[in-house]
Amino acid sequence: MEKMSVILFVLHLLVLHLQHSEVHSLSNTSAHDFSYLKFVYNATDPSLEGSYDYIVVGGGTSGCPLAATLSEKYKVLLLERGSLPTAYPNVSTSSGFASNLQQEDDGKTPVERFVSEDGIDNVRGRVLGGTTTISAGVYARANISFYSQSGVDWDMDLVNKTYEWVEDTIVFKPDDQSWQSVIGKGFLEAGILPDNGFSLDHEAGTRLTGSTFDNNGTRHAADELLNKGDPNNLLVAVQASVEKILFSSNTSKLSAVGVIYTDSDGNSHQAFVRGNGEVIVSAGTIGTPQLLLLSGVGPESYLSSLNITVVQPNPYVGQFVYDNPRNFINILPPKPIEASVVTVLGIRSDYYQVSLSSLPFSTPPFSLFPTSYPLPNSTFAHIVSQVPGPLSYGSLTLNSSSDVRIAPNIKFNYFSNSTDLANCVRGMKKLGDLLRTKTLEPYKARDVPGIEGFNYLGVPLPENQTDDASFETFCRDNAASYWHYHGGSLVTKVLDGSFRVMGIKGLRVADASTFPYEPNSHPLGFYMMLGMWAFKSCKKDRSN
Repeated sequence: MEKMSVILFVLHLLVLHLQHSEVHSLSNTSAHDFSYLKFVYNATDPSLEGSYDYIVVGGGTSGCPLAATLSEKYKVLLLERGSLPTAYPNVSTSSGFASNLQQEDDGKTPVERFVSEDGIDNVRGRVLGGTTTISAGVYARANISFYSQSGVDWDMDLVNKTYEWVEDTIVFKPDDQSWQSVIGKGFLEAGILPDNGFSLDHEAGTRLTGSTFDNNGTRHAADELLNKGDPNNLLVAVQASVEKILFSSNTSKLSAVGVIYTDSDGNSHQAFVRGNGEVIVSAGTIGTPQLLLLSGVGPESYLSSLNITVVQPNPYVGQFVYDNPRNFINILPPKPIEASVVTVLGIRSDYYQVSLSSLPFSTPPFSLFPTSYPLPNSTFAHIVSQVPGPLSYGSLTLNSSSDVRIAPNIKFNYFSNSTDLANCVRGMKKLGDLLRTKTLEPYKARDVPGIEGFNYLGVPLPENQTDDASFETFCRDNAASYWHYHGGSLVTKVLDGSFRVMGIKGLRVADASTFPYEPNSHPLGFYMMLGMWAFKSCKKDRSN
C-alpha cells in the first residue's frame, strides 16, 4: 500500500511538471513583417470617410489585434494618431529601446513624454503598434487568479487560443544572455523559488519568459497582427487624431454613430458606423478616458464646468487610474558586461523583480531614471523591484476641453496606500538579499562583505536591512514609473462585463483602461489577447 502511494505521488508530480512545461507555439526569428502597409493610408486621404461596421480608435496594443480580427467578417476602419514605425528605425531593434527614450519629443516621435502631477517622468506610445513598439518587449500571460476577480465571464479555452494566436506571430523563446543568466541564478540563491525554467505563465518563482524581440534583436509588435486581417475589409489610417465620438438619440437609446478626426494638416474628417455597428475605443489609459470626457461622457458637474455638453453622465470616467511604481538600484561592475533586455523574472505575490544591463550613454533616457541621476560612464546593471497591483490610485482630468492633442493631467498618488509601501520595502530588502549572494560577488568593485563592495550609480540601498523607515524613505524618494499605468474606464464602473459603455449603444472599450490592477508582471500579452477577445463580445451581441 505504501509503495502504491509513492507511485501515485510521483505520477502527481509528473503531471504537474508536464502542466508547467507545456511547449507553447512560438514564432521563429524573422524580419518585422510590414505586409499590412498595402492597406494603410494617411488620414489626409478623403476616401477614408464613409460608413463601416466598426471603427476602432487607437492602433496600439489592443486596437491592432481587435481590428484585424473584426475584419475577418466586417468592414473596419482603424484610426491611429501616431505615425508608421517604418519612419523610426530605432523602434525595430532591442538596442533601440534606450534610444527611443533619448529621442527628443517633437510632437510626432514614437515616444510621447509627459510628467504626472506626482512629478514622475513617464512616456506613452505614439506610433502604430502603440506601447508594444516602444516597450522592453517582456511577454507573459496573465495571472490565472486575475480572471476570476475581473468582473468578466471569460471562456478560458478561447483565452488560451487567443494567446496562441498572438504568440505564434510575435513571441519568441529568448536565447541565453550572460547577465540574464547571472540575475536568474541570483534570484534563486536569494530565495525566489522555485526554478520554473522557461514559461509564459505568471507564477511564483524565477523563470525565463517570452520576448517580443527575436534572437537577432528584431522587435516584433502588435502592428504585425494586422497582417492577420482581411485586406479587403480593413483600412488603417495613421496621423488620425480622433477628436470626438458622435452620438444619435433618434432611436430609443443613445447610440454612438461615428467619430470626428483630424489629420496632420489640421483638417477635420468624419466616419460613421452603419447598422448594428460600433465605435470601439482602444486609445489606452490616457487616451480613452480623455476621449470619453471630450465627447460628453463623464462626471456631470465636471463636464458642465468645462462647457462640455453632457451626453451620458458617469462619475467614474477618468477615476481610479493606477501606475505601478518602479524602484531600483544600479550597479557598475568593475569589468564590462554585455547589454541585455529583460527575459528573466523573479515573481513573488508582493513584488516582481527583473534586471537589464546596458552600455553607457551620454544622453539620459527620459523616464528611465529621475532627472537628478548621474549618467553612467561604464556598463551597468539596472535591478528593479515592481509593486504589484497597486492599491494606490489617482485620476485624470482634461487640460483642454476641445483639443485631444493636448495631453490631459494625470496623478497616480504613488504609495498613498500603505500596503504598496510595505510591498516596496519587502521588494527592496529582497534586492539586498540578491546583492549578498555569491552569484553577484564577481560584480563587486571591492572585496568587502555585505552590499558595500558595489559601485552604485545613483542612490544605494540602506545598509541596515531592519530599518524599515529608511527603506520607506528610499521607496518614496527613488520611485519611477514601470510604464504599466492602467484604469480610468473600469469594468463595473464605466463598462459592463462585455466592455460596453454603460447607457450607450454601439460604444465599447478594449484596452488597459478597463481594469483596476495589473493582470501580471508584464501585461502587454494580456492586452493583445484582450483585443482579440473583444471580438467575441461584438460577435455575441450581433448574434443576439
